[in-house]
This record gives sequence, C-alpha cells and structure tokens, in this order.
Amino acid sequence: MSADVRFPLMSHDAPDAQGVVARWYVREGEDVLVDQVVAEVQLDKVDVEVLAPAAGRIHLTVPEGAEVGQGATIATVA
Repeated sequence: MSADVRFPLMSHDAPDAQGVVARWYVREGEDVLVDQVVAEVQLDKVDVEVLAPAAGRIHLTVPEGAEVGQGATIATVA
C-alpha cells in the first residue's frame, strides 16, 4: 500500500494557486520515516516543510523547481 505526499493547501483564498517544490531533502528511492521532513515548498513567498505521511521507500513524482497546484501529489511512499 502506498501513501501520497501532497503539496499542502497553503492559500484558502485561492485554492487553485500554484506553488513550487523548492527543495527535496531526500533522494529518489530513499527510505523515509513517518513525519520525516522530505521537501520544502513555496507559495507566495511562504515556505513550508512537507512531511512523509508513512514510512517506506519514496518515489519522487515532481522534480525540484517544478510548479504544481495545491493538493497535487508530489511523491509517493510505498
């Protein structure tokens, strides 16, 4: 079973706003722990850390620097 790592909802006023995956703190295929910081994302000059929702091996689906919508899956953990 896998768990999605999602770009957090950071702007309730503009739920369709786009943000950027600013930095990955893990590499493709690396083992992660629950609540481990795996990425930093930015939206309107606000930076937020993204945590792993589950333990397992991470698969990055969005490259660093890519623009994505809030709520979008940026990685999976299986």
